[in-house]
Amino acid sequence: MFYKIALDGPSGAGKSTLAKMIAKRLGIVYVDTGAMYRSIGLFVLRRGVAPADEEAVCALLSEIRLSVRFDGGEQRIYLCDEDVTPYIRTPEISMAASRVSAIPAVRTFLLDTQRDLAKSASVIMDGRDIGTVIFPDAEVKIFLTASAEARAHRRTAELLEKGIATSFEEVLRDIEQRDKNDRERDVAPAVAAADATVLDNSLLDLAGTVEAALHIIEERLALCERA
Repeated sequence: MFYKIALDGPSGAGKSTLAKMIAKRLGIVYVDTGAMYRSIGLFVLRRGVAPADEEAVCALLSEIRLSVRFDGGEQRIYLCDEDVTPYIRTPEISMAASRVSAIPAVRTFLLDTQRDLAKSASVIMDGRDIGTVIFPDAEVKIFLTASAEARAHRRTAELLEKGIATSFEEVLRDIEQRDKNDRERDVAPAVAAADATVLDNSLLDLAGTVEAALHIIEERLALCERA
């Protein structure tokens, strides 16, 4: 039987890293929905359109061809046949993704693609509204969070390791602004599902976070089997 793990939480909490490790440990498919919104943000910026301009963004949707492929177990995002995976992790693209993801038509545009990925395999999917909107029936729902400062330190180190010049202060401002955008948007605000388990990893390292998440998953799947 296939099952779905919904992993939600704010920007920089480590959802993608955790989801990849969980997928590897459990032998299931990892789907990074945030990369899809980032790709649309990239497309919008390349066309010279403001990500917050709903009318202009919606006018571009018919031109976007987005596909998800898996290479050696790693997800790659193709935008109009271009692999844009290396270009969507900058602070600028993060902010653009936050803006476009607040547009109802964009979320509708991606909904079927996201749901289709879970029809033929067990998946872990991370984002902002996986447990509330994409998979409200997910067998496991985890809301991963951490303080803004802890998330900014981690994201700064990640970007510098990739050779992207930035500063802690810049990253912290971006995270705080994105948190505000995500919390206050009218469509699919970034909040924990009522039946999600909240996991705060502010004081946990990666290994500790993985073990805590696996414990939650094991308990929830066991409950599903007994139901």
